[in-house]
Amino acid sequence: MAEMPITSRDNPIFKRLKKLAESARARRESRMCLLDGEHLLTAYVEAGGEPHTLVRAASFEGWRIERLTGRTLCVKSIVLPDVLFAELSPVATPTGVLAEVPWLTPPASHATPLVIVLEDIQDPGNLGAMLRTGAAAGATLAVLSKGCHDPWSPKALRGGQGAQFVLPMQQGVDLVTWLQGFSGTSVALALAEDGDLYALDLDGPLALVAGNEGAGLSAPVCGAATRRAQIPMSGRIESLNASAALAVAVFEAVRQRRRQPGRRRS
Repeated sequence: MAEMPITSRDNPIFKRLKKLAESARARRESRMCLLDGEHLLTAYVEAGGEPHTLVRAASFEGWRIERLTGRTLCVKSIVLPDVLFAELSPVATPTGVLAEVPWLTPPASHATPLVIVLEDIQDPGNLGAMLRTGAAAGATLAVLSKGCHDPWSPKALRGGQGAQFVLPMQQGVDLVTWLQGFSGTSVALALAEDGDLYALDLDGPLALVAGNEGAGLSAPVCGAATRRAQIPMSGRIESLNASAALAVAVFEAVRQRRRQPGRRRS
């Protein structure tokens, strides 16, 4: 495949890619993003995505690009000097390959709802990890508040490791209104609550609500949930990272859903 060399920061393609790397607004308006590395690109293609443009650093072996482009259709390819490529990369040690891609919109699931509801998760790595946890657990939907970091940012995509391509998402949601309209059980994961997560029946339609890394859940969102519970901790640490707390809760729901019939708790 023929590659287009770009050597100037003034090139319009480079400027477009730079905006996608740095601006949530640019990503939102174009519904495009940048993927960093072969793993994310492979996950994107396997999820049914078709990249718009492949970008490689001059030092990245061309045959590896050929291997990747052989799995896609009608993709353009450009090569950048390493110094320009580094300006687009979200990591200190660039992988050598990026892809400009359209957002994917995974189809809605018809399984019993298992929803992760995230309020104001501001660290991109945490957000990506929480989406990855949800996708790994078979969650049917992720609902993100207006205060959450952009899930399509380069760092959130690295944290998600492909979760954004397979997990349906709703962004910029008023969580109180959404929770009030949810027909299943919603459980707010909050400290200083009397409820024990492990004592709850999590088999049916379920939404697990996790809050900001420092402040936790806001009072209105916590109050809109049908149940409030904490994760029992016998150690000498008062709280879990938001991502870890969600992982414990969502896989407790998975564990309960794997039980044999007739063992359901009242």
